[in-house]
Amino acid sequence: MPFQIIRNDITKVKADAIVNTANPDVAVGSGVDSAIYKAAGEAELLAERRKIGFLAPGKVGITPAFNLDAKYIIHVSGPWWDGGNHGEFDILKACYENALDLALENGCESIAFPLIATGSYGFPKDKALQIATAVIQQFLFENEMTVILVVFDRKAFELSGKVFSDVQGYIDENYVERSYQREYERSHIAGSVMLSGLRRRGTLPRAAKELMPEALDVDEMSLDELLDSPAESFQEKLFQLIDKSGLDDVTVYKKANITKKVFSDIKTKKNYKPSKKTAVAFAIALELPIDETKDLLQRAGIALSPSSKFDLIVGYYISHGIYDMMEINLTLFKNEQECIGCK
Repeated sequence: MPFQIIRNDITKVKADAIVNTANPDVAVGSGVDSAIYKAAGEAELLAERRKIGFLAPGKVGITPAFNLDAKYIIHVSGPWWDGGNHGEFDILKACYENALDLALENGCESIAFPLIATGSYGFPKDKALQIATAVIQQFLFENEMTVILVVFDRKAFELSGKVFSDVQGYIDENYVERSYQREYERSHIAGSVMLSGLRRRGTLPRAAKELMPEALDVDEMSLDELLDSPAESFQEKLFQLIDKSGLDDVTVYKKANITKKVFSDIKTKKNYKPSKKTAVAFAIALELPIDETKDLLQRAGIALSPSSKFDLIVGYYISHGIYDMMEINLTLFKNEQECIGCK
């Protein structure tokens, strides 16, 4: 996946480059800096850090990774938060841009970042996250690399803004009890009958009404006739939609947060069956309305369920015409759901 957000200790993440929020002076700092020195080997890493010397805010340097499961450590000097009117935003933006450029120069195919400057430097987490995701998104549209944002404590992961608040309210209002989900999964046919009855009585939850596929309008045909004229496959429909969108293939798979290899597999392997995350990723990349999203997913044998938080979140964003993949994935992560895209 080109962009991933995970909860982990960054010293345990496998990537070509690990980003360290470094002390600007040649000294071991606190927080992430201290943890990386201890895991990599303090004496060896400090000796290499001396070769870089003083790092002004926004500047970066590179050393071997020693005992980490990586090739390099990229050291970045983040900004101290002083109210936001002293160039902090520009400096933090430069940290991410310079680290990504340095990783590219050194042939890295993957890089793992902490949320820079949000610890002892005091940069507000929601603002830091906005800067990080904006820079990463722009970089990935222009380059091929896996970028991992590593969050140590999910509870400290902060999102702000009206849309996020609305999504949380939407989940709270419409989340269906687990017992209902188990009943629905036990029998698709029985569930369809039950939902049909609820719909007639007007008691179906609002989210369920939006996410449940409409019944197929099939004329009175024999089974043989139906089998002789199957609908378009997911693969066929997807590439029709791509042609209709006017977007080129590279733009589509990058917007979908899909790797070039997986996109190539979809294009060349007959009857390719995507995962739900992959199918949803293309619906978002192509900015399909909810009815076209459901149609595309059905062709892969996939449905959006009102008893799934993942589906509710995806359904909310698509129904409201919001197709920002980064924002959707951050909301999914905050709600302990898997991010959209492919492995």
